[in-house]
Amino acid sequence: MSALAHVPTGQSTAPSPPPAARSGRYRFLPYLLLLPGAAWLFLFFALPLLQLAAASLYDPTGSLATGYAMTWAVSNYPEALQAYWPQFSRSFLYAGIALVLALLMGYPLAYAIAQKAGRWKNLLLVCVVAPMFTSFLVRTLAWKTILSDNGWVVGLLRDIHLLGPDGRLLATPVAVILGLTYNFLPFLVLPLYASLERLDYRLLEAASDLYASPVQTFRKVTLPLSMPGLIAGTLLFFIPATGDYINAELLGTPNEYMIGNVIDSAFLVRLDYPQGAALSFLLMAAILAVVFVYLRKAGTEEVL
Repeated sequence: MSALAHVPTGQSTAPSPPPAARSGRYRFLPYLLLLPGAAWLFLFFALPLLQLAAASLYDPTGSLATGYAMTWAVSNYPEALQAYWPQFSRSFLYAGIALVLALLMGYPLAYAIAQKAGRWKNLLLVCVVAPMFTSFLVRTLAWKTILSDNGWVVGLLRDIHLLGPDGRLLATPVAVILGLTYNFLPFLVLPLYASLERLDYRLLEAASDLYASPVQTFRKVTLPLSMPGLIAGTLLFFIPATGDYINAELLGTPNEYMIGNVIDSAFLVRLDYPQGAALSFLLMAAILAVVFVYLRKAGTEEVL
């Protein structure tokens, strides 16, 4: 009777379930939340990837009219690489040069927005993102107009004698690299900004108080602390730039075609599905190898 006297009116006297029971009841909830995304990836990424892998091993003598036979033709891979290795090397060369240019422009820009922009920060971020509001194709066509033989850029370069009277920028490697740099620059700037925006300015002041020069402060403090954003930004820039084909198609000639142009032609023009699939897997393998080596190297430098 005395024990019941201490129970508030209207409150249940039933014991609450133990913590183990409560945790067991919701044990599978995280997996249920992951189920829609996992199903999406399986249906629209894993299955098409398996189909592409199968297509890369089809009989190369087949066609859409006669059908393709699964002959496990592994020879499709070395034959495709032997036929189009210049486009492979050109893709990585153009993407690498564009990445260097993007770093030279993007890192100071991201630092200025994150640390020096003040009340103009949001406006400058909008300026970085604003080109993404329009189509990738429209942005590339705009560069075709800017770099045209009758445009002001070529006219200015001719006036200051950096180009000859018949010199041009359009339909050259320079135009393709500039297009890659411009189109993918926001993918580099935004992750860098996210890392630099969290940079504690007091650390820079401490380095200055310890008589570190600006170059030493950047190398010992700013760069290591911004390394996560730098790694993410370079990967987000380099991977799509390597597989791009729009810039080479619109701003270059067949002499500037990258491996993306060859894959596009194999699937949509020549209808050579085995070769197109083999080239796609070779490109993925090459990019994964470069990314793996880069991450290992970047991780080692970050530790040091």
